[in-house]
This record gives sequence, structure tokens and C-alpha cells, in this order.
Amino acid sequence: MDSILVKGNGALNGVIPIAGAKNACLTLMPATLLSEEPLTLTNAPRLSDIATMTQLLQSLGAEVAGLQEGKVLALSSLGPINHVADYDIVRKMRASNLVLGPLLAREGHAVVSLPGGCAIGARPMDLHIHGLEALGAEIELKDGYLHAKAKGGKLRGAQMTLRMASVGATENIMMAATLAKGTTVINNAAREPEIVDLAQCLRKMGAQIEGEGSSRIEIQGVDRLGGATHQVVTDRIELGTYMLAPAICGGEVELLGGRMHLVAAFAEKLDQAGVSVTQTEAGLKVSRKGGRIRAVDVTTEPFPGFPTDLQAQMMALLCTAEGTSVLEEKIFENRFMHAPELLRMGAQIEVHGGTATVKGVEKLRGARVMATDLRASVSLILAGLAAEGETVVSRVYHLDRGYERVEEKFRGIGAHIERIKA
Repeated sequence: MDSILVKGNGALNGVIPIAGAKNACLTLMPATLLSEEPLTLTNAPRLSDIATMTQLLQSLGAEVAGLQEGKVLALSSLGPINHVADYDIVRKMRASNLVLGPLLAREGHAVVSLPGGCAIGARPMDLHIHGLEALGAEIELKDGYLHAKAKGGKLRGAQMTLRMASVGATENIMMAATLAKGTTVINNAAREPEIVDLAQCLRKMGAQIEGEGSSRIEIQGVDRLGGATHQVVTDRIELGTYMLAPAICGGEVELLGGRMHLVAAFAEKLDQAGVSVTQTEAGLKVSRKGGRIRAVDVTTEPFPGFPTDLQAQMMALLCTAEGTSVLEEKIFENRFMHAPELLRMGAQIEVHGGTATVKGVEKLRGARVMATDLRASVSLILAGLAAEGETVVSRVYHLDRGYERVEEKFRGIGAHIERIKA
């Protein structure tokens, strides 16, 4: 397996273009199953997870073509649709479960394997199942597959309250409800920008949706959806990750396409730590205010709170802060697996359940470390950029799932980083 070699070499300066959001694109792509007309997605990220979703949709009978070096995706589901999402593809990625709602809405039945993805704790399907059952689906688990069918062959609108504001469940239910008969109301809906992006795309396709971005979303079902062209929203997690490069190393970096509303809670914590974040016409400009980073406490929360997907990267920054920081993970259990790897680099971290206490050190040391999941992999690269000597990050196949051309982007701001082919 490939590795990433990083050499700490001081301040970073320059410009990084931020890609379209992986999590948004992975949600928008299955929306093609809702219509026989073409769906075109621009600003698509070029990632292995996008390739996996492409493979899954093609196995279901959709046509997917990458145009303009993969930054434009042309999708069409005109032909016969296969309603079985096979384990061999679904196991590779959690977002594969997002074909369940569209298949049920269009075909009236679906067989979808339980999904895979990063091993960062349980991300149960029960919220998806309960929401779709409220719409009139009958769902049974057999041999690792969810067998679902709509009563009478057609989903029906319903009011429901999600036990927790699950992004994936909100997305699945939204897509299913667009073609359901009657009105659907989702209470305690997720509020993430990816939800808003999906609603905007579905509305372009002819869906009747109100309330996205709030905790109450209302969908009036329609008989059919049409085609559309939609630009994928900026990836707020990639944005936040690269915002940390000048924070941890010094220097000044402008993130093209960045918007403050996507990372407001994260930017607030950076400000408290001594990092300047300003909106420009082209994006966000980030620089350290001067001196050593200050310790801050962080608690992960659903949007608009501090994102769980930036917790590992923030921990890398706080490893070199002045003082002691406490990070509390409230979204996923088992998401401090990067901590033992940071310890190998000289960090001082104690983990107790869902809480990590980080006592800052003046300097990290380069070491051989191993990526345990997608966000952990890039946190180790950030730590390596601020460390003395060389850091080698192994198992970086995780990285390619969520970061487009990561070495090229870091090198563009002066980082010493290269991929070592297996």
C-alpha cells in the first residue's frame, strides 16, 4: 500500500482551490435514480469514493460519465433499473445506503446490502429504516441485505421525528418523499450544508421542498421528476483541513471557494486559538496571528456546531498549543484512533471514553505512523508538516477517499510532501 512522506519545513504560503464536497456529491449522485431525465453535476470532486458510487449506480442500470477530467458528472437513469445493490460494492462505502430511498421511490422495491466505510463506530441504519417505514415501506433484514418494498407499490407521505438529526437518514427520506403520494414532514432533520445542497438540486428537478437548513423539512410529493444541472457545494471539511495548514505551520494561505458560513463554528475556535480567518472575494484567507497557538476546548456537534470530521485535524493543531485542551467527541464513538499515532510523534494525549485531553508540546517529532481512517490520515500529515524531521504515513488509501490531489495541493503552498508507491 502507498505511503505519504512529509518533511517539516516551516511556514506555508500560497493558494489552494477547494473541491466540491464529497459528502454532497455522494448524495446528489443517487438522485439520478429518481428521474428518467439526465442529471449533470458540476464541481464534482475527483475521489475514489466518487468512483465507488459511480460503480454502484452503473450496477443498478444508470449511466455515469466523467467529463472535464471528472469535474463534471453526466448521469442518466433512462433504462431499466436493477433494484439490487450488491455487497461487493456497498461494503466499500457507507454512503452506498443512499440508493435505498430513491430505489424505493421509483421502483417500489429495493434490496440493498448493509454498508461499510471507515471503522469509526456504529452508524446504524435504524433511522433510515424507521423513516422509510413511516412512508409505507416494509423492510426486512435477511442475510445482510435490507429487503424493502412499498405497500401497494407506492410510498405515501407522513410526519416523523428523527430520534437524532442524522444526515444520511434525512437525505434518504427526502429523496424517497419527493415521489411519495402526499406531504412528508421531517422533524429534527439534519441541517448540514449538504442537506441544503440536495434540496436545491431536487428542487431544480421539480421537487417541492421547503425548510432545508432548518430542523423541519416539508416535502410535497410529485408524480415525476425531470433533469437538472447543479453545481456541487464547496467541501467544508476539505476547506477546514487546509485552513489548519498555516495555523499549524505558520504562513498565510487563501482557500479558493471557501465561505465563512460553511465553517463558522470551526473558524470561531481557530480565532480563540490565535488564528486569523477572513473572507475575501475569492475565498477565505487564513494566517496565524503571531506566537504559539493557544489551547482551546472543542466539543463536536451536528451542524452548525463543530464538525466531527474536523476533530482529528484540530487535535493535530492542539498538540503544539500552549496549555491543555479538551476535545469531546459526541457524534461517533471510537473516533480517537489517531491519538496513539500522534503519541508516536511526541504528543501528550490522554483518552478516556469520548474525551481526549491534549497537553501541548513545543515541537512534534517525525515518526512512522499509520492512518486508521479518512480524517485521521490527513491529521497525521498536518502533524508531520509541523514536526522536526520526516514523517511517513502508511495506509493512505483512506486519504484518497476524501481528499483530491492532496500532495499537489500541499506542495502548491510550499510543503515537502510526496507519495511513496507500494
